[in-house]
Amino acid sequence: MFMAYPRRGLSLAAAVAAVVLASCATPEPALAPAPPPPPAPPPAVSLNEGVAQAASIYVAFMREAATIRAGFTSAESIQAAIRKGASYEPAQLSRGMIAYGSILALQSPEFVQGVRTFAADPATRQQMIARILADPATAATFPGADAAAGLIVDTIGRDSAAMLVIADAVEGDAYTIQERNDPRRRWATVHIADRVTRLEGAKALSAVQMLPSADESARLFAAANSGSGLGLGSARSGPPYTPAVVRSLAIAALAALGAGGEDARANTEALAVEQNSEFCLNMSKLMLFQCLAASRPSYEDMFCVGRHVARDLATCTAENITPAPVDVPQTAVAGGAPDAVAVQTPVAAEAAAASVSATAALNNSR
Repeated sequence: MFMAYPRRGLSLAAAVAAVVLASCATPEPALAPAPPPPPAPPPAVSLNEGVAQAASIYVAFMREAATIRAGFTSAESIQAAIRKGASYEPAQLSRGMIAYGSILALQSPEFVQGVRTFAADPATRQQMIARILADPATAATFPGADAAAGLIVDTIGRDSAAMLVIADAVEGDAYTIQERNDPRRRWATVHIADRVTRLEGAKALSAVQMLPSADESARLFAAANSGSGLGLGSARSGPPYTPAVVRSLAIAALAALGAGGEDARANTEALAVEQNSEFCLNMSKLMLFQCLAASRPSYEDMFCVGRHVARDLATCTAENITPAPVDVPQTAVAGGAPDAVAVQTPVAAEAAAASVSATAALNNSR
C-alpha cells in the first residue's frame, strides 16, 4: 500500500511537466491567404466573316475590271467591257474597299501589338472600344497606326494606279481607232443600233447586289485573324488620314482588341459606311450613264469605258486614300452631244483637263 503513493506522485509530476513543456512550444504559424488568380488573357484578335465577305467583293471586282484592255477588236468587245465595268453597286464597292483596308491594317504586327497593349486590362479595353465606336479617329492615334495606314495606302494605291494605266490606254485607243489606216475604223464609226437597251442594261447591272467570292472571302478571313497570308511588304503613311482610312483603322483596332467578331457585325458594318467614298462612285455611275446616253458610234463608247469606268475607279480609289480630294466640274462626254448634262463630281483636276482635250479630239475627228 505504501508503495502506490510515490508512483501516483510521479505520474502527477509527469503530467505537470508535460503541461509546462506544451505551454513553452512554439505555435504553428497561420496559413497565408492564397494569392489571387492571374488576370485572364485578353481575347484573341477577331474579325467577323462579314468584313471578309465585303472585302472580297472589292478585291474580286477590281481584279475583273483590271482585265479590261485597249485594242478592241469588235463593237461587241466594247459592249462587253461596258458590262464588266458597270457591274458594281457603288455603296457595296465603297464598303468593300474600307473592309479590305481593315484587313490590310491587320497585316501590320506593329499596329496590332500597339493596340493590344490596351487589351490587357479589361476596364481599359472596354474604354478603348467605347472610344473607337464614339470616334473612329481614335484608332489613328494608336501606336503603329502609320504602319497600318501605309499598307492601306500602298495596296489600294496600286489598284488606283493600275486602273489609271487602263484609262490612258483605252482613251488613247478611242483616238487611234478613228485613224484612216486603222482597219477597225470600219465598224468603230458605225452608230450603235440599240442605244437605249445598252444604256438600260448598264443601269440594271449597276443596281444588282454583288455576291462575295467564297474563295476570296476565306482567304481574307484567314489573313485578318492570323495577321499574315497576303504577302505584303511594309510601308508607312502619316496623318492626316482620309475618313475611309480612319474607318479601316477603326475596324482593325476593334479586331485587335478582340471586339470585331461575329457578335460585333453591327459595329463593323456601321464603320464601313463612308459618304464621301460612296458619293464619288455614285457620281461616276451617273456620268457613265450620261456618257452612254450621249454616245452614238462605238469609238465614243470606248471613251466612256476609259473615262467613266477605268479613270473614275482610279480617281475614287485614290481619293479614298489621299487626304485632300479636289472637287472640279466634270465636262462634256465624248461627242459633246446636247443631251449630255454636266454635273459636279469629285475627280482630279488633271482628269477633267484630259476630258476636255479628249472630247475636242473626238469631235474634230468626225
